[in-house]
Amino acid sequence: MTPDTIRVLIVDDDAGVRQDLAAGLSGEVGIQVTGQAGDGEEALAQAEELSPDVVLMDLAMPTMEGIEATRRLTQEAPCVAVPALTGSASDAQVFPAIKACALGYLLKGCGAGEVAAAIRNVFREQLSLDAASAGSLLYDLAHPAPGIPPTRDPLTEREFEVLQLAAQGLSNAQIAAQLGIAEVLTGTHVGNILGKLHVAGRTGTALYARSEGPESGEGQV
Repeated sequence: MTPDTIRVLIVDDDAGVRQDLAAGLSGEVGIQVTGQAGDGEEALAQAEELSPDVVLMDLAMPTMEGIEATRRLTQEAPCVAVPALTGSASDAQVFPAIKACALGYLLKGCGAGEVAAAIRNVFREQLSLDAASAGSLLYDLAHPAPGIPPTRDPLTEREFEVLQLAAQGLSNAQIAAQLGIAEVLTGTHVGNILGKLHVAGRTGTALYARSEGPESGEGQV
């Protein structure tokens, strides 16, 4: 293993899924699967022992589900990047996982090349989401499902306008032009929105970078 190798821990309660992912990644240059875990508790123990760079985290698992495991892992080892594994992009757990500091999601069954690309993206602190999904994420975080308390610090009218345009996939420059404000002010509004929605750490940084436009990697998956 070279110093540039990305060390990966695969977490899924289905041994077949773990084996398929490990086999698919075995031929990817610069990526090495260093361990596997079948639930959240085992994932935390393996992460402490193996110090992976990236943890592919299944969301639906026994003992400790993926969202809680992601939250604890990113708190205890903030240098670890976590993309969520899910059976559907519409899974209701995807956005809570992102808010728990997952850096995107992977659909189970996608090709080895897609998995490897996502691993490389999150390792570079880039969201493994397309622009539309990133915008939708911001919007959904500001509009929680019934029974989930809203942010304690409500968005201002201007921040809400910025959020609506970001949810359409517009960059900071495009939002600024549409609202007739300075681009630097748009960036400030985006940062304030992320703070009020409590999207912190690597995920908040990556969302902010995504809003800056193509120069910062927009559109990468």
